[in-house]
Amino acid sequence: MAEITVGKARISYRTEGSGPPVVLVHGVGPGSFMWDGILDRFTSRNTVYLPDLSGSDSASDDGAPLTIETLAEQVSAVIEDAGTGPADVVGFSLGAPTAAAAAALRPDLVRRLVVAAGWAHTEDVYIQQLIALWLSIANSPEGFGRLGTLTSFARPHLNEIGYEAAEGAHGFMQPNDGRLRQLDLVRRVDVRPLLSRIEAPTLAIGCTRDLTIPVENHRDLSNRIAGSDYAELDTGHVALMERPDEFAKLIQDFLARP
Repeated sequence: MAEITVGKARISYRTEGSGPPVVLVHGVGPGSFMWDGILDRFTSRNTVYLPDLSGSDSASDDGAPLTIETLAEQVSAVIEDAGTGPADVVGFSLGAPTAAAAAALRPDLVRRLVVAAGWAHTEDVYIQQLIALWLSIANSPEGFGRLGTLTSFARPHLNEIGYEAAEGAHGFMQPNDGRLRQLDLVRRVDVRPLLSRIEAPTLAIGCTRDLTIPVENHRDLSNRIAGSDYAELDTGHVALMERPDEFAKLIQDFLARP
């Protein structure tokens, strides 16, 4: 585990596997371990860097409101510290606009870009209302976590895994300071001014049953990145858990293009 200082933050990142460099950027939640369930799909052919950005459980900073630019700077700092750039950068959920901003602000460090279940801005009233609801129940850990489960997974997947597994998923989202700061950023995201600066070939992945960030937002993000490819999976928000093989293959096939 490496640790670096970026601005007023102290963040860490893990390194796994060997081969061309790939950075996996997490979304709202405790941190990079959200990728662990599909990590072996990448480490067999890539050196994978897994940063824990500000707002994650292992990061420390001044507690100021998060910005996409701050998180993007941390992603770029990891690539520079690793010394193997430019790297392929894959961002999921909040990690998608973060990765897009990193590609726009430091095009020299990003070879290819993948944005999954992402969005360009939060003018969507549905997103505004959902995040406001989440923040309004911050004093109820059970309700906070239950809402996270319901919006993370499609109904067919919840029925597939069963009641007990769904109950066990609530612990992933707990209303600590990091989650609240991340959710506050979700409702302020606007990377539209940056997207025209992206030079890296880009794949956007949409999730048709997404109840956190509706799929129309995934399509909009793709449309705003010139020349981007777009693919959809019939899943809820957390496609990497619902359809891990399909999700990983989309990314691997894109990154392997000549």
